[in-house]
Amino acid sequence: MQRWFFLEDPSFAGIRPGKVESKISSTSLKSTEYTPKNWLFRVCVPDLRSDETVCVIGELPELGSWHPEKCVPLTKEEDDSNENVWSGIIEIPEKKKVQFRYCICVIIEQNIQVIVKSWEANLLPREINSESGISPKLEDPPHDYGFYDDSQRIDRGWLNKETVIQLKLCNNPLVLFRQKYQNRLVNIKVTPVSLTRHSNFPKSMSEVLEESLSADTQDSVEIPRHAFTEVSSLNGEDPTFQPQNQFGHELHKDDMLIFQSRVLFPSNIAFLIDLYIYSSRSGDGEPPYHAGFSYLLPSVLQTSEGNVVLPVTSTKHRPLGQIRIEYLLIGPMPNFKCDMMVSFARHWKKTRQGLDVGHRGSGSSFKAKVQNCAEVRENTIASLKNAIEHGADFVEFDVQLSKDLVPIIYHDFHVCISMKKKKELADNDMLEIPLKELTLDQLRLLKVYHLTEGKTKNQRFFDEDLEDHQPFPTLQQALETLDTHTGFNIEIKWTMQMNDGTYELYHPTDLNLYLDTILDVVLRYAGDRRIIFSCFNPDICQVIRMKQNKYPVMFLTVGESTVYSKYKDPRCWSIYSAAQYARMIEILGINVHSEDLLRDANLAKHATSNNLIIFCWGDENADPATIKRLKEMGLHGIIYDKIHEYSNKEVKESIFMVEARETQKEIMLLAAAASEAPQSPPPQSIIKEPVMDFELMKTQLGDVMSTATSLESLESRFSNMENFQNQTTG
Repeated sequence: MQRWFFLEDPSFAGIRPGKVESKISSTSLKSTEYTPKNWLFRVCVPDLRSDETVCVIGELPELGSWHPEKCVPLTKEEDDSNENVWSGIIEIPEKKKVQFRYCICVIIEQNIQVIVKSWEANLLPREINSESGISPKLEDPPHDYGFYDDSQRIDRGWLNKETVIQLKLCNNPLVLFRQKYQNRLVNIKVTPVSLTRHSNFPKSMSEVLEESLSADTQDSVEIPRHAFTEVSSLNGEDPTFQPQNQFGHELHKDDMLIFQSRVLFPSNIAFLIDLYIYSSRSGDGEPPYHAGFSYLLPSVLQTSEGNVVLPVTSTKHRPLGQIRIEYLLIGPMPNFKCDMMVSFARHWKKTRQGLDVGHRGSGSSFKAKVQNCAEVRENTIASLKNAIEHGADFVEFDVQLSKDLVPIIYHDFHVCISMKKKKELADNDMLEIPLKELTLDQLRLLKVYHLTEGKTKNQRFFDEDLEDHQPFPTLQQALETLDTHTGFNIEIKWTMQMNDGTYELYHPTDLNLYLDTILDVVLRYAGDRRIIFSCFNPDICQVIRMKQNKYPVMFLTVGESTVYSKYKDPRCWSIYSAAQYARMIEILGINVHSEDLLRDANLAKHATSNNLIIFCWGDENADPATIKRLKEMGLHGIIYDKIHEYSNKEVKESIFMVEARETQKEIMLLAAAASEAPQSPPPQSIIKEPVMDFELMKTQLGDVMSTATSLESLESRFSNMENFQNQTTG
């Protein structure tokens, strides 16, 4: 069966729960019908840290069956050359094609816990044919890490059992009390510190201060094993995370620094924050001096996100200033583990441009101007179906959690409930309440109104008795009932702080629990559907990216809008900032407000020139001429209302349905070419007789293969195949 992204091949069902021997030998081969043979795996990689190891992983049990904890470590070759080459000989079955990838890992405990630092994330894995091929030799050139088949993709790893802690410095967070430090450039360095008892750990703060007088503070504390901190600057030329310099990173005015540490035991980790300042009389090449420091203790990190103001102490035991830090804790998913078979996190087919995306299904149905509203209730199964039936390539909808932690489809953070069951509503008959305070049963049983209905006292829809028109459908219901040939753009609803300090919604559910719950439903019920996550909150985009390696993520942004209020987070202030952040956390792209693009079309080129996929949204899109103009800018997706009215498609089908049909034609041609008969066999025999190797065809066709094609979809379209058969044989 053809797979798109995020799917586990059913053929691996028996392998995934099992265990693989850590020692690779002929006795451990699971494919007993094949004779084992030695194969040399050899790859050249960049310089590594002392605890990092190059590994190989593949589809065979001997190569770990794509499980990262089962990857096979290679050995670094010792020679006089400058190349960083790793190699190893592994027994694989003879007369069998083998798919594999290289990865860079930190092996905590073989077969139990492995941290994936980076891996080859090309769409198709490397492949060797041990039937006709001969194993490489040591004198042959090694593989180039991440580069093969004329393409290169190296992605950072995701979370398995470790935790990522981010410390964010933004909106000019540092205040120094001394006048002489005003307008001086300050360097910040963050170092994780182990709080476990060891004989060489200082017994008191005074000892730390005394030792800091003669040496850098970080030299007097113990750095936890396998912890590694990187830093990124939002305004930097290269915004990706980089190792820290010896004296930290410069904190510029109006910049945003993000420090990121992967740790194994976050409850035992504190963070030492050092300040380095250049002397007013320092010459070129002279290092800064250590001016002060602060500690962030794990007892402060009580929730998944928050902020804290810490005192900064000078090296002479005096108050030096204060620093405001926003923190984010990202934990692994508790009930799902990603493998390394395939990732579509940053893959996009080049021919897919100008896709039509149905906004909340068939459009917003509660706008100020009723004439601009959709005639079907937004974010319902009926609205989504209507958009799909009119050729939407994706449908966009909003997902949040009810009080009983059920992912439901709804846009606003609040709803109105009527206090009395009356046909006409008075001002005192409505109660506005956060949606998160109601369970799914309460939402469905109570008389619930949209906020607009509550304010106008005018109910807009009277079709709740129809199942598909009911508000608050569950995410699971949508995944299970809607046509799989249409993609889902799932917008995660999460609170944001406005520029005036207020919040859209205060104290929501814990961030990690919130996203784990939604991701778990998607991973269980998505099947082979194309899914893109998006969110206005940049931290949500980061967390989704780090919790899994299957689904792509796009950063939603308002940008420089005159219509919407400004968020406090600088990552949301412009398309440039959004693109920088998307590059920083290595996600698919950005989803921007059309107002910016219509004012300056070059902003779209800025995103695409940085290899980012770009969608757009906004009320401006409710116009066929504007939609055409945006597509001509090279945008990959346009989100708009009333797709049944504004779409210019001649055939109302999603692009993925069209690709599926083209793929079926390709399969028919391959089958006909492979057959010895003068004519192609009847379509039904192609499906039911084992005359085609679908996995081989998928590999040969590459990205031409539809990402949704399956044997079931082939069987469901006999009529199309018969027409094609008549054309090719007539």
